Amino acid sequence: CEKIMELLGQKEVDHRQRKVLILSQDSFYKVLTAEQKAKALKGQYNFDHPDAFDNDLMHTTLKNIVEGKTVEVPTYDFVTHSRLAETTVVYPADVVLFEGILVFYNQDIRDMFHLRLFVDTDSDVRLSRRVLRDMKRGRDLEQILTQYTTFVKPAFEEFCLPTKKYADVIIPRGVDNMVAINLIVQHIQDILNGDICKWQRGAMNGHSRTYKRPFPEQTESSSVLAAGKRSHLESSSRPH
Repeated sequence: CEKIMELLGQKEVDHRQRKVLILSQDSFYKVLTAEQKAKALKGQYNFDHPDAFDNDLMHTTLKNIVEGKTVEVPTYDFVTHSRLAETTVVYPADVVLFEGILVFYNQDIRDMFHLRLFVDTDSDVRLSRRVLRDMKRGRDLEQILTQYTTFVKPAFEEFCLPTKKYADVIIPRGVDNMVAINLIVQHIQDILNGDICKWQRGAMNGHSRTYKRPFPEQTESSSVLAAGKRSHLESSSRPH
């Protein structure tokens, strides 16, 4: 997602004017009880289980973004395993990259996406990246490996990997796959330039609805391009 933003020239754009933005599922971890937090600090809490996420808040936030509203996204501290008091303000954008390990697991959230991308990375690479990341967060190697074998790997196999079937596009090697990334970047540029016609999405209960961008004097609308992801397909009414 960061590479896509870089290639689109959106990383240096003021956050109020960005046409493309990134949201992370990790921002929506649930607030832990004192007992759960004590387990988390010992590496004994399963952060890779679907129940670890506040799916209601996640769905509401995405829904508000689709409706063109400015939203406040939680800020999560991975060192203390806490949701901080301060939030991140997210302004309307034309394309939203929503990334996370279980973004396809919940059907209500999964159905919001226009394009679903599954990044398929070798298990050894995933483990090595996790070890390096968690050591930077102050955790010791033994705890990291215990947590990986106890929670992370089993949860990946039970909850994450099966959602691969929902992907529209599977991307091997992640950020190293520049062919795939360039195709996605071109697709987003076509969206921003208005070169792709509006998509029609099927709503729940069998009804269908077309999400149309309102006139400039109305609230701006956006949709989601998730990692598994979907994209909004109309050009921005803001000046380029």
